[in-house]
Amino acid sequence: MSPGGKKQDFAATASERRGRRPGERRFLDGQLLVAMPSMLDQRFARSVIYLCAHSEEGAMGIVVNQPARVRNFPDLLVQLQVIAPQERISLPRRAEDIQVLSGGPVQTDRGFVLHSPDFFLDNSTLPIDDGVSLTATIDILRAIAAGHGPDRALLALGYAGWDAGQLEEEIQRNGWLNCPADPALLFDRDLGTKYSRALRSIGVDPERLSSNAGHA
Repeated sequence: MSPGGKKQDFAATASERRGRRPGERRFLDGQLLVAMPSMLDQRFARSVIYLCAHSEEGAMGIVVNQPARVRNFPDLLVQLQVIAPQERISLPRRAEDIQVLSGGPVQTDRGFVLHSPDFFLDNSTLPIDDGVSLTATIDILRAIAAGHGPDRALLALGYAGWDAGQLEEEIQRNGWLNCPADPALLFDRDLGTKYSRALRSIGVDPERLSSNAGHA
């Protein structure tokens, strides 16, 4: 995994996915990556990553089970000057409940919001699959603070990036399992059990997982 991986063109990747014909190479955007014990990069040990973009040019994903150092979403809104300090007490309950996660080592000063598809901003929101969209502009934070945001959301600081062919190589080396992404798991607040639950969703017992296991 390349912490200096290049930024992905999310809109272009979505267009490629929609235009793909049966029998063409299968990409994994919209799926979960679950780290195997053989994962060599310890920054991603026991990590669960939602893959937002995957193409011949590379891949981009968000770690969804690691808390950020700044864990309080309302405080982050104040720091970003989305709201004034005195407005903190009047935030909607939905804003209070949003988790702030460490999304990966690339661009850790930038926020990425994964959210339910009931919220959309023209030229800003990328629908990834039927249940999950991605918005990476401050406008979604303003909408959440005003009570007009998505029903479910998480905010990640940073992302994980792969150069062309790198993710495929890591999967072939048994570094990752991949499986369908369940929005109920993706947006769940119980970070400590996401790893084991993701494995069990594909019939893998975390207690018996070995570094020699293949991918799903």
